[in-house]
Amino acid sequence: MKVLKDIKFSILELAPVREDKNIEFSLRHALELAQHAEKLGYERFWLAEHHNMDGIASSATAVLLGFIAAHTQKIRLGSGGVMLPNHAPLVVAEQFGTLATLYQNRFELGLGRAPGTDPLTMRALRRGRQETEDQFPQDVLEILQYFKDPQPNQKIIATPGQGTHVPVWLLGSSLFSAQLAAKLGLPYSFASHFAPRMLGQAIQIYRDNFQPSEYLDQPYVSMGVPTVVAATDEEAQYLATSSYQRILNLIRGHSLKLKPPIESTQGLASSAEQLAIQNFYAMAQIGSRETVKAGLEKIATQYDVDEFIFTCDIYDTPKRLENFSLLMELKNQ
Repeated sequence: MKVLKDIKFSILELAPVREDKNIEFSLRHALELAQHAEKLGYERFWLAEHHNMDGIASSATAVLLGFIAAHTQKIRLGSGGVMLPNHAPLVVAEQFGTLATLYQNRFELGLGRAPGTDPLTMRALRRGRQETEDQFPQDVLEILQYFKDPQPNQKIIATPGQGTHVPVWLLGSSLFSAQLAAKLGLPYSFASHFAPRMLGQAIQIYRDNFQPSEYLDQPYVSMGVPTVVAATDEEAQYLATSSYQRILNLIRGHSLKLKPPIESTQGLASSAEQLAIQNFYAMAQIGSRETVKAGLEKIATQYDVDEFIFTCDIYDTPKRLENFSLLMELKNQ
């Protein structure tokens, strides 16, 4: 059984936009958080690709990663993930090959199979391309080849990209990517920070079917965990009302900009909406250090994962930074 000291701690950042701040504030805060994470000793800092969402500013994932890389020193950086149906594999390989060339041994590429947006925006991104989620396995293989040393007579070569051997992860919230990651011998990250329902089943499928590869000798699993850690349970529950409002607005199709915390969420949501929020945040760890430590130890025992990758939607910027400080204190106790 793993204890928290045995589990790597990482961060998944969506560059949340506060309703009282502009987008530049969000992007610069993403850098501030990455620098904070580096000082604290977090393993990796990932950005997630989403589009046409007014509360998420990490849409140009590779561009923002380059900005963060230029102002950090050693923390591993990557995508959690690039939504592959939105992009030509060669373009993705060139983007991350460029980053890997400029910042050796710091970059990795997490790939997702969903578009990460609505159908109308998906069509705007693809501009008539006939790409579908069914093409995902072939696209992954194509990217893996672009990062290798070129083969004799290889017609298309990623420049930059060739020979960079950028580590590739597969991401998922269902069973498909778990099966593919196992078959290809790649590390796997489950999106339990928003879709935890199939977590246990996906991890089991991945481990049972894992085939050692040139990339990985044995299975490696990370799981997303939403967090709100504060001095007391009461303060954490108060701060978490920003997350509650955000998920409720997601369900209703309203603005996703972060709202300040409120004293009570009673009466805000219908019973069906409350159930949807509970399902969305089933893995969330909200409370004091003692409460969250107990919660993390419980899911560590249950799922035996190698890594937690944490999200946080606290409205107040210093409190958000403090959340990640308190999490690392738990690991080091």
